[in-house]
Amino acid sequence: MGIFDFMKSAGEKIFQPGDEKRETAIEKHLGAHGGDYSGVRVEVNGATAVLSGSVGNTAAREKAVLIAGNVDGIDKVDDRISITGGATNKPDFSNVSGGVASTETGIGAGSSSAGRASAGGEGWESKTYTVKAGDTLSKISKEVYGESDKYNQIFEANKPMLKDADKIYPGQVLRIPQES
Repeated sequence: MGIFDFMKSAGEKIFQPGDEKRETAIEKHLGAHGGDYSGVRVEVNGATAVLSGSVGNTAAREKAVLIAGNVDGIDKVDDRISITGGATNKPDFSNVSGGVASTETGIGAGSSSAGRASAGGEGWESKTYTVKAGDTLSKISKEVYGESDKYNQIFEANKPMLKDADKIYPGQVLRIPQES
């Protein structure tokens, strides 16, 4: 749980003038990305999306925060989501190859400044990374894992938000899974 910063002018444009409430638009947007987000409620205060309710596991919680934050017009997400599932509902990265975590100074807890991996919020299993101009998943993989060929681990951890490994944009915040 916690408050996460995003770039207000980056992200998918889901708000249209005269459309339904912003809360409803974000809830529909969550549903469009797969997963069971029916227990998540959204309240929008200015440019802050407050997410409450519950999801079945930590991966769903992390994805809900990132889906809501990667919307044009949202610059903060207040994560108040609880996990209803038990320990058996942890994200399954068994089909993702492992490796060595980066020991670079600056990777880890701290602010989510552009282009740096930072720890997620309380109870998160993943780190986050804010995409900067010129980034590719391979380049991000090289920076955070020390190997560029682990880009698919990042891609898989961000599905279905990412549908194509080549379609990321500056300001987008991605999940960076821990090495298993």
